[in-house]
Amino acid sequence: MSASTAASGGSGATGPSAGQGQARKAGGVIEVRSIDYVPVRERHGKVWHQGPFWFTGNFVLTTMVTGFIGPSLGLSLARSVAAVALGACFGTFFMAFHANQGPRMGLPQMIQSRAQFGIRGAVVPFAAVVFVYVGFNVFNVVLAAQGLTTVLPGGPRMWYAILIAVAVVLAVVGHDLLHLVQRWLTYVLFAVFGIITVGALVQLEPQQVAASTSHSWTAFLIVFCGAAGYQISYAVYVSDYSRYLPRDVSSRKVIWWTYAGAALSAVWLMSLGALLASSLPAPDAIGSLRQVGNTIVPGFGTFAVIVSALALITIMAVNAYGAMLTTTSAVDAFRPVRPTVRSRVTGIVAIELMVLIVALLLPEDYLGSFNDFVLMMLYFLIPWTAVNLVDFYFVRRGHYAITAIFDPKGIYGRWSWQGLTAYVVGFTAMVPFFTTSFYTGPLAEAIGGFDISFVVGLAVGGLLYLLLGRTIDLDAERVAVAESEARLEGERV
Repeated sequence: MSASTAASGGSGATGPSAGQGQARKAGGVIEVRSIDYVPVRERHGKVWHQGPFWFTGNFVLTTMVTGFIGPSLGLSLARSVAAVALGACFGTFFMAFHANQGPRMGLPQMIQSRAQFGIRGAVVPFAAVVFVYVGFNVFNVVLAAQGLTTVLPGGPRMWYAILIAVAVVLAVVGHDLLHLVQRWLTYVLFAVFGIITVGALVQLEPQQVAASTSHSWTAFLIVFCGAAGYQISYAVYVSDYSRYLPRDVSSRKVIWWTYAGAALSAVWLMSLGALLASSLPAPDAIGSLRQVGNTIVPGFGTFAVIVSALALITIMAVNAYGAMLTTTSAVDAFRPVRPTVRSRVTGIVAIELMVLIVALLLPEDYLGSFNDFVLMMLYFLIPWTAVNLVDFYFVRRGHYAITAIFDPKGIYGRWSWQGLTAYVVGFTAMVPFFTTSFYTGPLAEAIGGFDISFVVGLAVGGLLYLLLGRTIDLDAERVAVAESEARLEGERV
């Protein structure tokens, strides 16, 4: 029996056999692992690779569009930059601490939630996560197509299909190729956008904004939440790309490299977006980039647009890969799924077909929709991240029975009332503090439109789960953890 079969506890998620795992190590091109456990003998990679992976993963035009939010709300450049910088650094904190879960558990990010929510109960946050994946890829493919149609022949529909097809191929080949591409793109993006940023600082003159103090603080919090939500959204798959690291890799280094890469690119590109939106009368990601770049050197802006489109393709592949893992985990909770290459391909193609359909239906003026989308992401993901991190660092302290995560009859069960209760109560507590273009909660109105829902969600969801976690029989779980480790250890020899 293979290590992945042992990790499945007898469920359908048995994964590849030991022979297949060795074939992957011996030079197989397509990744064979899916939602199953990554055995210690297959662990590889260097911890510093997390830095460039998340730098490039976050260095996309969608990130720059987030920087447009502040000026569109009448916020000055200085306040816009401060808001996105603080929000991005705050949100990245949660993402980076999730990264540490990958090498400890050897599992993708979202399937780990079965320990807090139950094997079937975890489908509740899964639904919100798939919404995030699809939504981001829609915005990514639209931006990439807009960029390419300005310099190459063909309409948006044709480029949607081409871009999605390339992303599917990258996602199918999988983990190692995605890491390689992201790592090399980091050098290109750093050079190209370093020149663009210097050019923008020299050429552009931000408009002075005289907004009321109350409006300014309301807009500041909206931008802060938008930037934080954007970064927290990466938490739903950060372990997908750290789970192959050696199990004994330094926690501090995993957290630091993830944080450094993701925070640097977010603060840089969101701030650049704020500068463009504060200086140009009708800013848009593609047009502004071409204008600034072509002023520096004729044709350089066009080159920057093409490079940006390449970066968008890779993050589309990363999103498709994560969406496949999440949907496979959800289906496996009700109908056992053997995580074969065929199932991986089917899941990736299905997700990207959905992205194509939504992209074709999206209105041209999507910036307003993007603002609301980022906020809704924050709302749904905050209680999940609170529960997941509190469980890992304070309740179970990183000790999990990996085999039981795949066993409906195991210690985690089908439904876990502690995690579900904390998630639902945490989300419900946030609703009165919501501030969007279509709804403002009564408590948000009472405090001048300030959206502090993320603070409420983190506090209520996290503290409630910490309290409810006292009802978990950790003594019984320690026995299950020891049995799981013995089974996995037996498969390593």
